[in-house]
Amino acid sequence: MKILFVTATRIGDAVLSTGLLHYLVARYPDARFTIVAGPVAAPLFEAVPTLERIIPVAKRPYSLHWLELYRGIALIHWDLVVDLRRSALSFILPAKRRHVIDKGDLGEHRVRQLGRLFDLDPPPSPYLWSTLRHEREAANLISDGSNLLALGPTANWGAKQWRASRFAELARRLSAPGAILSGARILVMAAAHERPQILPILNAFPPEQIIDLVGKIGLLTAAAVLRRAALFVGNDNGLMHIAAAVGTPTLGLFGPSPPERYAPWGSHTAVAATAIPYRTLVTAPDYDYRKQETLMDSLSVDAVEESARRLWRRIAGIAA
Repeated sequence: MKILFVTATRIGDAVLSTGLLHYLVARYPDARFTIVAGPVAAPLFEAVPTLERIIPVAKRPYSLHWLELYRGIALIHWDLVVDLRRSALSFILPAKRRHVIDKGDLGEHRVRQLGRLFDLDPPPSPYLWSTLRHEREAANLISDGSNLLALGPTANWGAKQWRASRFAELARRLSAPGAILSGARILVMAAAHERPQILPILNAFPPEQIIDLVGKIGLLTAAAVLRRAALFVGNDNGLMHIAAAVGTPTLGLFGPSPPERYAPWGSHTAVAATAIPYRTLVTAPDYDYRKQETLMDSLSVDAVEESARRLWRRIAGIAA
């Protein structure tokens, strides 16, 4: 049995799709999966146990990327095509069955929308496969039982980024004596090109307190590292969804993106949102999606600290 699974370009959306993929892998254990994803997100799927191949597809003008993909897979007769990008490709490929995602709405979480594609209620939670290599790499970086506060201070759009100086102040408070993560080391993760914008965090602590993994590890090793963290705090980005998927207590920071749609998924997660609501931010007269200036300034350090404390207390109650 051959299954084509067409998923997202961006890391966060690709992570959210892994629950549906996990369901399909379990439902069709003898199937061979071809996974189409954006080049940045593709490494998330390297350890899928029934993987035949991954096809990274970079967007090109005039949707020429779909034409190139079609040329590479058109002669295969697919048993099942699952298209989470609503491409015309899924309707012209030879296939016994096909499931194509609908447009959805901002009031429905993406995970629930994906579950509806196969009438799954509750919807399957995101799930990341890893290998022994990824776990060993993580173990070499982070010892078991580490008191670790992980930060994801960047995003694919500047407007979604809480200021690095505020992340630094939050980390100082949460790791202070008597705080919920007293004495914690601060783990900072981001892509290599994002290093300049997070220097205020790296420079705010002594070297022995910082674990700097900026641009140093792949996505599945990052997942294995985040599994070892006590708490993750980050913007609405791929790392936030990875942390939630591996079960790390995760606090997502939201402003000009809808938490109803993209909040971290799972029982060990929470959201801290700007005092100015999403709808107000994106309908303001001066709003321009092309601008990179942050729209997160109405989210205070005090508010995020309190949200982190509430999440910590709630999880402690679940564990008890």
